[in-house]
Order: sequence, then C-alpha cells, then structure tokens
Amino acid sequence: MRVASRRTSERRLILTGAKRMPFGQRTEQRRVRSAESGLSRIYPVIAAALFLLCTGCHHSADVSSRLAIEFETKPVPAQVGVATATFTITDAAGVPVTGGHFSTEADMTHAGMSPVFGEVQEVRPGRYESRLDLAMAGDWVILLHGTLANGEKLERQFDLRNVRPNQGVR
Repeated sequence: MRVASRRTSERRLILTGAKRMPFGQRTEQRRVRSAESGLSRIYPVIAAALFLLCTGCHHSADVSSRLAIEFETKPVPAQVGVATATFTITDAAGVPVTGGHFSTEADMTHAGMSPVFGEVQEVRPGRYESRLDLAMAGDWVILLHGTLANGEKLERQFDLRNVRPNQGVR
C-alpha cells in the first residue's frame, strides 16, 4: 500500500509541477507562504488606518464658525432685478474683519437656472457689498466665497426667500 500512495503523491507532484522535498520543508514552506499572504492582506488595512489617523489629526477649526456674518439685501423685500447684498463681518470680539477678498454666487433653489455671479467690494471696515442681478422671482441661495486678510478661506451660505416680481414691469 505504501508504494501506491507514494505513486499517487508523485503523480500529484508531476501534475502540479511541484518539487519533491522532505515533509518538514514542505510544511515550513506552507507556513512562510501563509504568513506572507496574511501580511499582504493586512498591509492595505494598516495603510488606510494610518491615512485616516494622520488626516484626522490635521483638522483645524472652521473659520466661519469664529466669525459673525450679518446678511441683508436692498431693496426690501427683494425683487427681480438688481439687488445689493450686504455682508457685515466681525470676529468673536465684535471687531470688524477688514481686508477680505470675496465673490458672490446666487443660485435659484430649483434646477434649471444659471447662477448669477458678483464681485464684492469693502465699502467700510468689515462691511462688504455685492450687486446681483436676480432674473426670476422665487427662492435664492447666496454663496459668499473668499479669502480673509490672513489667508484663511471663508465659505458661507445665505437663504434669500420670496424674491418678488419687479413691480415696475407689467
């Protein structure tokens, strides 16, 4: 029986292309292969964990949460046509934030309308104005994008509800 089992194992070796080696070496080789395959599976997991850990540690406080921004429009109530959006920006102590460079973007809350863009000018310390041509009655979202004097980015969104049709047009 021993001869038959030996021939069967030799056939398996020939069919698989494996080399014949003593039993102890084969077992050791299997251990090394399984350890290598286990490490190759865990490396991506370790890399992902390190990436998340490193990016999580680099989080800074949101600039806009440290600032108070008041938003108003003229005319009141807002109507179709040119409107002036005014932003008054102060820090936590109430001191006006000066020297910022901003732009505005106005979008209708429903799909299908092109956005309206405007440049923002500082008209007084901490007070910024932008002229926007609101082409349609309805609800708008005004986005304030820009950079503060110290280089920090600022993004803030404001809702402009119930823009009315222009009273002068019939």
